[in-house]
Amino acid sequence: MSKEQNVINYYVICNRLKNVIRTGWKNWNVQRERIESVAEHIFGVQMLAIAMKSEYKYDINIMKVIFMLAVHEIGETIIGDLTQFQISKQEKEKLEHEAVHRILSGLLDGSQIEELFLEFDARNTKESVFAYQCDKLECDLQSKLYDEEGCVDLAKQEGNATMNNEIVKELLKNGASWSTMWLQFGQQVYPYDDNFKAVSNYAINNEIGERKRKLK
Repeated sequence: MSKEQNVINYYVICNRLKNVIRTGWKNWNVQRERIESVAEHIFGVQMLAIAMKSEYKYDINIMKVIFMLAVHEIGETIIGDLTQFQISKQEKEKLEHEAVHRILSGLLDGSQIEELFLEFDARNTKESVFAYQCDKLECDLQSKLYDEEGCVDLAKQEGNATMNNEIVKELLKNGASWSTMWLQFGQQVYPYDDNFKAVSNYAINNEIGERKRKLK
C-alpha cells in the first residue's frame, strides 16, 4: 500500500470520531440540538491541557501531552464510546488496545504512536498522569455547561443505569445538581492533584458558560 493511501486510510478512520456522540450524554438524555462528539471532546481536553499547563506551570512536555491526547480515543473508531458503567476497565482495555494496534499497523510511525497511547493508559509518567486528569475534568466541565443550559432533567432518567452507581446515588440524594454531582464524583474517583481540584471546585461554585458570564 502506498504512503498516500496510508495517510488517507488513517485520516478517514479517525474522521469517524466527528460522528461518534459521547455515550454519557446520550445515557443522561441530554436535550440539545447538537451534542458533543468524541472528536469535540478531544479538542476540548487538548485546550484544557494547554490552559492548565499555562496557569499552574507543570514540569511536563506539553507537546507530548497534546499528541497523547490527540490519539487517546482512536480505539473508539472501532469499539465505540463505552463508559465505565457499561463495561469493566479490563474488558475495555483489551478491546481498545486491539483496535488501536489494528488502526496504527498501517503507518510507518504506528508503533511509536501506539507507545504514546499505551503510556496514556498506563499512567506511569508525569505527562500521562497530567493528560488523564485533563481527560476526566474536561468531561465534568462539559456537564456543567450542559447543566447551565438546562439540558438535563433528573426526573426523566428511565433506563439510565448510571443512576444505580452508589456514588452517583449518594451525591444526588444529598441534593447535588447533575453537574455538581459529576464534579464531586470526579474529585472522589479520579486522582486529581490540588490544581485540578481547585478548577473543579471553581466550576462547582461559579457559572462558567460564556453567555452567562457576558450577561453579568
